[in-house]
Amino acid sequence: MPEDPIRRIHELLTGFDTALLITQTPNRLARARPMAIARVENDCSVWFFTGRDSAKVHEIQDNQQVLIACQDERSQYVSVSGKAELVSDASKARDLWKESYKTWFPKGVQDPNLLLIFVRPEEAEFWDNRGLNGARYAFEAARAYFSGTTPRIHEGEQHGKAVLK
Repeated sequence: MPEDPIRRIHELLTGFDTALLITQTPNRLARARPMAIARVENDCSVWFFTGRDSAKVHEIQDNQQVLIACQDERSQYVSVSGKAELVSDASKARDLWKESYKTWFPKGVQDPNLLLIFVRPEEAEFWDNRGLNGARYAFEAARAYFSGTTPRIHEGEQHGKAVLK
């Protein structure tokens, strides 16, 4: 029986240290940048640290709709669409803090430039070709190649979608 897609998306998201956070510029072009993932909540909400003076803050102020994209080398992919919220909360920053963030925020959680981004997911999609799913995909790809058809993807196991709002 296929696994619950929300649980699978959460499992995959928590396996990533970084993600591409994609916003829209004022002229509606997409802009992506790698971001360290501070935490993934049980509902697949994601926390990031950022600087108050960054372009992404201004872009989120203009348009809260964002996309988070994660990919490993070849077998796992997650895409999360949602609304971003800018959060100034020293207590939450302390809760999420990792010493590696001091590179960007030398004064730690008291850094006046520190701001949190909280992304509340609306929809998500995953592709998971680890283990048996990878073997299944390789077989389906070979079968498709030699038969002139397209591969059959096993929904719920290799690929799935979820509405999260």
